[in-house]
Amino acid sequence: MLKDYRNHSKLQKIKIVMIETSHPGNIGAVARAMKNMGLSQLVLVNPKDFPSQEASARASSAADILSSAQVVPTLEEAVKDCQLVVGASARLRRVSWPQLDVRETANLIMETTQDEAATVAILFGREDSGLSNVEMDQCHYLASIPTNPAYSSLNIAAAVQVFAYECLMATDIVQAEVESKILKGYKHPLASAEQLEGFYGHLFQMLQDIGFLDVAKNAQFMRRMRRLFNRTQLDIKEVDILRGILTASQRQSKKLLALMGKSAENEVDSNNVKPKEKS
Repeated sequence: MLKDYRNHSKLQKIKIVMIETSHPGNIGAVARAMKNMGLSQLVLVNPKDFPSQEASARASSAADILSSAQVVPTLEEAVKDCQLVVGASARLRRVSWPQLDVRETANLIMETTQDEAATVAILFGREDSGLSNVEMDQCHYLASIPTNPAYSSLNIAAAVQVFAYECLMATDIVQAEVESKILKGYKHPLASAEQLEGFYGHLFQMLQDIGFLDVAKNAQFMRRMRRLFNRTQLDIKEVDILRGILTASQRQSKKLLALMGKSAENEVDSNNVKPKEKS
């Protein structure tokens, strides 16, 4: 497992491009968001105030992202080596650009960066007005984050965080970690179809033994039970535990029935005893 996601070959190829950012604190917050998610290439197009103490303060422990940031005068300079340019925007445009949501964008970026020579740029516009149409002309796609239609405004650092997160989630890093956690969590092999059928048969019999299931009236019940347990992907140890519970329930049910039978016999015997005649 990578100790620093910024060393991942695909994440290294993603540029976050901020255009004419007016508040230096936003630059620092973006640097922090990038480092959280394993991105390292920050490009600033004609920033209003950078370097800045406020940017450094907001970056917290991501000062290295700021120190390596590239400052360029134009967008053309920022994206000249990029094979894919995506513009992040929440505004609908009169001119129709190909549009993706943030998750589709992340998947497209992962496909594009399979080419070892490919570099990708995600553009973020000004805090108050976003990207201009001229800047959008340099984009292959327009990308948006699904938000509440009643209030869709996002802080630029929050928007970068979402895009960076989706890019991280689209890599093989996360998938490998998920698979590793699953393997660690399941020390026992998953139950086979034959073992599950044995469990379902046992469950069916036990439910009848305790008087819970009337087969004639509950034809769909066992199908629901199958769906319930199939969703959990039982392992062999879990099947053994459940069948142990079923066996114990059947044993207790038999004992209870036996006690009830003896109680009934005693009641009959007591009713058959004739009272002694008075002398």
